Amino acid sequence: MHIAILGATSQIAKDLILSFSVEADKRLHLFARRPDEVRQWLQSLGLAARYLVDDFTAFAQHEFDAVMNFVGVGNPAQAVAMGNTIFDVTLRFDELVLAYLQTHPSCRYLFLSSGAAYGSNFTEPANCDTPARIDLNHLKPQDWYGVAKLHAECRHRAHPDFAIIDIRVFNYFSHTQDMSARFLITDILRAIRDNTVLQTSSDFMVRDYLHPSDFYGLVTALLNAPACNAAVDCYSLASVDKPTLLATMQEKFGLHFEINQTASVNATGSKPHYYSLNKRAAAFGYLPTKTSLQGIIQESMTLLVRS
Repeated sequence: MHIAILGATSQIAKDLILSFSVEADKRLHLFARRPDEVRQWLQSLGLAARYLVDDFTAFAQHEFDAVMNFVGVGNPAQAVAMGNTIFDVTLRFDELVLAYLQTHPSCRYLFLSSGAAYGSNFTEPANCDTPARIDLNHLKPQDWYGVAKLHAECRHRAHPDFAIIDIRVFNYFSHTQDMSARFLITDILRAIRDNTVLQTSSDFMVRDYLHPSDFYGLVTALLNAPACNAAVDCYSLASVDKPTLLATMQEKFGLHFEINQTASVNATGSKPHYYSLNKRAAAFGYLPTKTSLQGIIQESMTLLVRS
């Protein structure tokens, strides 16, 4: 299978590329706005001779069985910094693939969406009947990321004859995580690494962290399943709440933390239950193997040893 990876500099794309590297029948062609950065990364892993790397101008010149679109932002601070330009970036690269599908209708398209496409109301976890809610008359900068993903998904449903699947990622964690990103898990790991006290709010929240091996399992299942036009939510074997996460990281890694009401980065709105109970991915053959805590502990061990 010949697969194009758009946005190959992203963390989750790199993890997937490494997972695919054990499969001889998967031929990847990597595209990025900074192709030299991708080549240097492949060189550091001994994979430089394995994959082709180009900028996006070469994309339409090749024949692919599948295209995966990872172009976007990977952390809340980046989402805030991009502002409303996230609409233009998302639309530009989505239209690039949709134009390709017009002349290559048998090609599959996997689009990296987000749980934020549901909107900012996560007082309860999403499920198969959860509607997307956008406060159209009072749009805030925190809404732009989710609205950009929602608009992309609407465009995809408007092409029912194309094999497009939107993969809604809620939370993802790997030892390759950018430690400067402002997520709760990276704040925790910086405090452990630097032996400092984590300052965190008392707000209760539940998250479902996807492990790289389960993301790879999901993508593989979607590529192997019969072609269709749909959306799936990502999920692990079990989510984790904030008190349990803090207590576990204290027990396993010696985390020191204090509860206060300090402000935190809030790029896509407050989400106390930011995860999904929508298990539609199971119909495609996806079966997660790790709980959120299992994945966090495994990846944290690797990350902290490396640090």
